[in-house]
Amino acid sequence: MSNRTNYPSGSKWEDIIGYSRAVKIGNIIEVTGTVASDENGNTVGKNNPYEQTKYIFQKIEKVLQQAGASMKDVIRTRMFVTEIRNWEEYGKAHGEFFAEIKPCTTMVEVSSLIGEEYLVEIEVSAVVNANY
Repeated sequence: MSNRTNYPSGSKWEDIIGYSRAVKIGNIIEVTGTVASDENGNTVGKNNPYEQTKYIFQKIEKVLQQAGASMKDVIRTRMFVTEIRNWEEYGKAHGEFFAEIKPCTTMVEVSSLIGEEYLVEIEVSAVVNANY
């Protein structure tokens, strides 16, 4: 039986809603939907799809490192975007992290996210030491 490790972000919402930034069980890591908010709750890259996406992947990279993984361990990304017409901006930032790795990915337009200032929310799945 594998051990479960939760990786909190420190957000007050984690206890209120009941979630963690990431969860690792065995060699599988799931990272929860992540938006472009800094440690003080300020929006990063307001009105800029590329900057928000890039910042989110930087946040995700940090929690993966805490869990003993890296971006090369990512096998799937899911991007929920409020304006699909900006797909090239989201995609440009995605490519900066994953051009060589090429995980499976999904980009879906949604009507809104948790705050109107957020343009994108991203989840990732990773498998550590998968003998690749």
